[in-house]
Amino acid sequence: MKKQLIITALLISSFTTFAQANKLMRQAERSTDLQERIELCNQVIGLDPKNLDAYFLRGLTKNDLGDFYGAIVDYSKIIVLQPDPDTYYNRGNSRYALGDFENAKQDYKKAYELDPNFIDALYSQGCAEYDLGQYEDAAKTFHKIVINYPSDTKAIYRLAESYNALKQYRNALNNYTLAVTIDRTSTAFYNRGVFLMSINYYKDALSDFEKAIRRDNTNSYAYFFKGTAQLFLGDFTKASADYNTVLKYDALDFDAMLGLAISNYKMNDLQNAKLFFEKAGHIIDPDRSIESINHFKDTYWFNKQYYYFSEIYNELVKL
Repeated sequence: MKKQLIITALLISSFTTFAQANKLMRQAERSTDLQERIELCNQVIGLDPKNLDAYFLRGLTKNDLGDFYGAIVDYSKIIVLQPDPDTYYNRGNSRYALGDFENAKQDYKKAYELDPNFIDALYSQGCAEYDLGQYEDAAKTFHKIVINYPSDTKAIYRLAESYNALKQYRNALNNYTLAVTIDRTSTAFYNRGVFLMSINYYKDALSDFEKAIRRDNTNSYAYFFKGTAQLFLGDFTKASADYNTVLKYDALDFDAMLGLAISNYKMNDLQNAKLFFEKAGHIIDPDRSIESINHFKDTYWFNKQYYYFSEIYNELVKL
């Protein structure tokens, strides 16, 4: 009889512990306070060390708080005991956030292997491959998505970017155009326009930026590139007008100011060319005077139009 009482007591204790753990888990799932959610998950794990749902929720919460290493530890505990595609995917996200693209790629691949319908995992694998500079692999991955989901513009854009990185410009253009055909938004025309600018198709790029602005006249980036296309096409007055429009949206846009400096210089308005050149330099670093072209190393002009900008810089710095 005594033995039976002990067994009954243990069963009651076990049931009470299980019920308490479930109650805490429900509270954790409902909580919007991230720190409280972690504390509740800690309590659940304390009562039930094999509660994988608690590890998973705690991992998600740590990730949201920026504790990516802590999240990876929690996800890894689940993977050791009971691997599943969601956990691999989320561990991949935490690794990706840390810039660990290689291990993130492996996690995304594993998630997709476990669930061939997990397209987000496949897409993320392609992004990791792209960030690793594995552009051929990235193109193959994004192409696999586009073949199965031909209207997935997000994958089409990334496929186009991969082809662009491989300098397969015709393939890149075909995919940007495919995206425009499917998604005739301001963003679609803007993206193709930026690509066309990169291969010096300024007239075609200008047309795309005009279409982008017609669909969204608040697209300040489209105004900047429209101005830049017109600058390269020799219409300095219109370029200047577009750069001024950009400054209405962001008075501290140093790229637009440099565009104004260049367009005014081209129009022989040397006073305004000097004014905007110095303003741009001051915004970039108010505590340092312009001593070399490296002062502008974080600008569009330095990074995307270096040879053109270096010639103009040599003239502007003399003013």
